[in-house]
Amino acid sequence: MSTTEPGGGGLDVMDRELEKLLEEEAIEPGDHERFSHYVKKDKILESALTGKAVKALCGKKWIPGRDPEKFPVCPDCKKIYEKMKSE
Repeated sequence: MSTTEPGGGGLDVMDRELEKLLEEEAIEPGDHERFSHYVKKDKILESALTGKAVKALCGKKWIPGRDPEKFPVCPDCKKIYEKMKSE
């Protein structure tokens, strides 16, 4: 069974497009493994559907995939969120 369709489509094209998107999003290594970050709810849903990276209040970009309840809140996101609430 082939993974490509007539006209050059298929999984190979999707894989290349996803790889390009990930490169463009400049997903950052680092503390996203250690903290839960604040992100707009609609962006979390969009990421779940598309696999697109999200951007937290602190600027961190990553693809969500872990249970945020298992990690402490990012101190930078928390500061920004608190400041937004008080304005």
